[in-house]
Amino acid sequence: MKKTIFLVAAAGLMMAFTLAKVEIKVKGSDTVLPLSQKEAEKYMKKNPDASITVVGGGSGVGIAALEDGSTDIAMSSRDLKVDEKLKMKAKNLKTVIIANDALAVIVNPKNKVSKLTREQIEGIYTGTITNWKEVGGDDEKIVAYSRESSSGTYEFFKEHVMAKKNYSPTVLNMPATGAIVQSVSQTAGAIGYVGLAYLEKTVKDIAVSYDGKSFVNASMKAAKDHTYPVSRPLYYIYPAALESKVKPFVDYILSPEGQKTVEEVGYVSL
Repeated sequence: MKKTIFLVAAAGLMMAFTLAKVEIKVKGSDTVLPLSQKEAEKYMKKNPDASITVVGGGSGVGIAALEDGSTDIAMSSRDLKVDEKLKMKAKNLKTVIIANDALAVIVNPKNKVSKLTREQIEGIYTGTITNWKEVGGDDEKIVAYSRESSSGTYEFFKEHVMAKKNYSPTVLNMPATGAIVQSVSQTAGAIGYVGLAYLEKTVKDIAVSYDGKSFVNASMKAAKDHTYPVSRPLYYIYPAALESKVKPFVDYILSPEGQKTVEEVGYVSL
């Protein structure tokens, strides 16, 4: 009898634990993905009752998932568009900046070009500049890589670097930031753009200038002191109705411990 009571009590405790488990779904920006994964990992160690699932796919994918209710938090490397705000007005969305990022322009390490103006980068991505010799490099065709249109990084680059001009049809769109790094590292004439945390020794980052005089490479320091011109905030977006569930995790990321992780992963703390 005692054994039966013990088994029933144990089952009850397990059921109570299962019921108390807080499950949070996070989806969206590939730029924010490595940071969210590391923050979730550390948060769950401190909070065994929490279960956080983090999936990439792009800012647009995360925002669409927010609209259809298949995620609790959308990761985004851009702010919401006007039409997105209108569509989800009833959800009373909360937008929180969790970190900052610098968008690095990268080329193959064999490329002797080490600096470009904003106008030159615009020319490369709109298709008016097609050979590296036009910007001081070798006589070699330029192969430009970009993220897909569902990416917040794609949107940000178009607005802030390309002056809202359209990408050339010759630009190769990649499904993830890691794919851009890999492609640029393997293609002699390649150029791409990636978040600061994705910079690797397999590629070379280009110094960028918006005034044609001061050329600055992407770095945490340059993003912090605003000397690097291509910097941006990174967002978490969630419905107000879910605030009690997701806010402890969001608050953790905003805490000194969470912001320390931001810099450890390679982003810029608040």
